[in-house]
Amino acid sequence: QEEKKQLTLKVEELERKLESTSAQNIEFLQVIAKREESIHQCQLRLEEKSRECSSLARQLEMAIEDAKRQVEQARERAVSRERAAQSKVLDLETQLSRNKTELNQLHRSKDDAERRYQSRLQDLRDRLEQSESTNRSMQNYVQFLKSSYDNVF
Repeated sequence: QEEKKQLTLKVEELERKLESTSAQNIEFLQVIAKREESIHQCQLRLEEKSRECSSLARQLEMAIEDAKRQVEQARERAVSRERAAQSKVLDLETQLSRNKTELNQLHRSKDDAERRYQSRLQDLRDRLEQSESTNRSMQNYVQFLKSSYDNVF
């Protein structure tokens, strides 16, 4: 009976321990359930953040590509403007060179015309002087003839 009593006490003690362990087990299961729920929520947030990061990464890649395109277009426009400006400078330099050549030709033509004019003017003066000299000589001769006729008659 003593043994039975001890065994009964042990059984009661084991039952208390079993109840305590069951209660702890239930508490642990609740804690585990809460943690699993928390882990599940964290995984959902992580997936959402991953999708958000992927979306942002795509947007960033698109923005980078767009920026590269814009930079390339701006560079092409700048190169095009520079080529156009260089072409215009060359055209203007060519035009300036032609205008200088034409101006030099006009100066030479003017100088030639002035020389011809001066030569012609000098020639006309010489001829006028010769003509006046001839005219005086003829007038003197006519005067001489008149005097001579007057003397003869």
